[in-house]
Amino acid sequence: MTTFDTTERTLLQPEGGFLGKVSAALPFRRQAEAKSWSHRLKGAQIGLVLAWFMIAIAILWAVFPELFTSHSGTVGVAGTQLRAPSAAHWLGTDALGRDVFARIIYGAVNSLSGAFVSVTVGLLFGTALGLIAGSVRGMIGDVIMRIVDVLLSIPNLLLSLTIIILLGFGTINAAIAVGITSVASFARLARSEVVRVRNSDYVEAAFGSGGTFGRVLLRHILPNSLTSVIALAALQFGSAILAISTLGFLGYGAPPPTPEWGLLIAEGRNYIARAWWLTAVPGFVVILVVLSANRISQSFGKVRT
Repeated sequence: MTTFDTTERTLLQPEGGFLGKVSAALPFRRQAEAKSWSHRLKGAQIGLVLAWFMIAIAILWAVFPELFTSHSGTVGVAGTQLRAPSAAHWLGTDALGRDVFARIIYGAVNSLSGAFVSVTVGLLFGTALGLIAGSVRGMIGDVIMRIVDVLLSIPNLLLSLTIIILLGFGTINAAIAVGITSVASFARLARSEVVRVRNSDYVEAAFGSGGTFGRVLLRHILPNSLTSVIALAALQFGSAILAISTLGFLGYGAPPPTPEWGLLIAEGRNYIARAWWLTAVPGFVVILVVLSANRISQSFGKVRT
């Protein structure tokens, strides 16, 4: 027996050989990988649950504000100006003696309703334009996409301010302006999804079996193109809250004394040295809601993949 045969037999031994040790270590490695993925999945699920919880709380603030506070969101109490957080006023009071926690709660209806209007405008008009551009090939689709390229080249804030100047101030007008700035993003994504689905085999089979253009478009192309668009709508919801709060901070949103999250941040900036909570707490609420909406949009994207 040669040295090569002895070495080969040692390597192939089921227990003491090299291959035996590797095969014995594989189950432990797989268990470690399974535990790692399990921990990651649990962490991701906890983050998603917390995101939905935060969005649910914000919606409850907007729908049933009386359940969370007994203070008024617009009327202050004399002699209680710029009070620090306490048992009577959980987040303190502003310069007019109004409860900050109450104003945040009552401001949810303006911020969330504005974001909903904004997303609705962008989703409906953008998806319609993308659907037409992706399904109708030729000059019509090219013209639509060139308009979309022009809209994408303009900064969102500049375009929003231009539209607000034409429409006038107010939460709804600011929401419409923000929604118009998102039409191009929805149109571009919808067109790419429609083109992808339009070239699939089952769509060609539907046309080959005698299906009309409108029927195939509504029954096959549109439903299979909406997953990514819905994920973008969830992401745009958080972006719309941030954009509307920015416009409110600049004075283009809801007029005082209407509670709105961006306006609350703007009103507290003059007292940031004495009463930091007037600016910090509304800003923290905006950050939490925006991050929660972004986390939910990521879950929609994972479902698609």
